[in-house]
Amino acid sequence: MDFSLSSDQILIRDTVRQFMETEMRPILREYEREEKFPVEQLKKLGELGCCGMLVPEEWGGAGTDTVSYALMLEEVARVDASTAVALSVTNSVVGIPIWKAGSEAQKKKYLTRLSRGEILGAFCLTEPQAGSDAAGIQARAMRDGDHYVLNGTKAWVTNGGVSGVYIVFAKTDPTAGSRGVSAFLVEPDFAGFRISRYEDKMGLKLSRSAEVSLQDCRVPVKNRLGEEGQGLRIALESLDGGRVGIAAQALGLAQGALEAAVRYAKQRKTFGKPIAEYQAIQWMLADMQMEIEAARTLTHYAAWMRDNGGGRSGPHSSRAKLYSSEMANRVAYKAVQVHGSVGYSRETDVERYYRDARVLTIYEGTSEMQRMVIARDLLRHS
Repeated sequence: MDFSLSSDQILIRDTVRQFMETEMRPILREYEREEKFPVEQLKKLGELGCCGMLVPEEWGGAGTDTVSYALMLEEVARVDASTAVALSVTNSVVGIPIWKAGSEAQKKKYLTRLSRGEILGAFCLTEPQAGSDAAGIQARAMRDGDHYVLNGTKAWVTNGGVSGVYIVFAKTDPTAGSRGVSAFLVEPDFAGFRISRYEDKMGLKLSRSAEVSLQDCRVPVKNRLGEEGQGLRIALESLDGGRVGIAAQALGLAQGALEAAVRYAKQRKTFGKPIAEYQAIQWMLADMQMEIEAARTLTHYAAWMRDNGGGRSGPHSSRAKLYSSEMANRVAYKAVQVHGSVGYSRETDVERYYRDARVLTIYEGTSEMQRMVIARDLLRHS
């Protein structure tokens, strides 16, 4: 077993880390207060290749392996999880499905621009009454000549309102259950497409989460992604890869929280000595580091399996996402505890990490759904 990183992987990690420290960290608190979407910073990250890391170079991507992709997201989330989720969605659940299922014309029109960071992507599966039950979506797509007419509402759309292309899932055959869902590439200026509102969230304040209204939205047939009835398969395969991205995001957030806690523990003095010298603090820091290293191993192995697992990567992605997301919540909690009362202040990074961590166990598959995936795989192969 070789756990070392290649020179290319180290270069990617260090380049992204330097960018986030010099370009993002200095303005982060101001952006957080204003809930400002980091448009310029994402464009620069796109120029570094961070928007199409897994896409082949012929389509404008960086053509890296999944471990490199995970390293990139970890370094972004180490400073700001909001920016990481914008990149994760564009890479994992928009760029990859267009590359794998899209036509040549669709790749030319959307994939190259996505990969270069010229536009962001959004993934529209969740609805107000359909989250984990993806087959239960109610959005409809009716064929009308050389167009489809889409009607429905999509909820919690990351990058909503700032994306150049939306992958929208709707039922073309309501009687066919999971086999009746199709996928469509929708542009924000298509007639009938509207951002109806933005979510006022607990965390991830720099990330846009929108509700999308489709009212007789006309989408050309040439914008159907894959064949009719393949939509749910496209969605679930994309989410398998997306879970590696969320695991990496959780890992970076936890690493950032640990580093902040260590710095504070060395600086803060009580009874004449730094609190880092107290066993109670040391034990918290030790537990935090141990859990991060365990999550890193799970995440990097799941990333490696995406490239080398021969189709058996799903359960590994679920294990990485489940453990890393729950770990990040525990680590962020302890980071606030190490800071004491100041950790409850909006002037500290750990307060933001604590709020941002909470959603990690919910989106792109709740912890409960991941446990179901893991248990089914275990029982099937035991």
